[in-house]
Amino acid sequence: MNIWSDEFDGAITICDRDGIITYMNDTSKRAFMKDGGGDLVGTNLLDCHPEPSRSKLAKMLKAPTTNIYTIEKAGIKKIIHQSPLYENGVFSGLIEISFELPQPMPHFIRG
Repeated sequence: MNIWSDEFDGAITICDRDGIITYMNDTSKRAFMKDGGGDLVGTNLLDCHPEPSRSKLAKMLKAPTTNIYTIEKAGIKKIIHQSPLYENGVFSGLIEISFELPQPMPHFIRG
């Protein structure tokens, strides 16, 4: 079954409340190809991160919070949005959505 997120132009990775990766869209699989790509589904997200990221994610799994930041690799700037997922009001895991930011990026102030 092809869902909208499979072809979304940004990496979407989902893990359950134990940190086990349950979903990666096509962009996520390509982004993490050197680490195993789609074979990462079923593995623990924490094993994919060095410190201090590993501890931060472990805390997010215990006390669901949102974490948003930007990174730059090889001149490409990305925004990373990590957020709790809920099913029927119950914490079920984390979702990470990341995508490239255009350079320069327009900024609008709306009143």
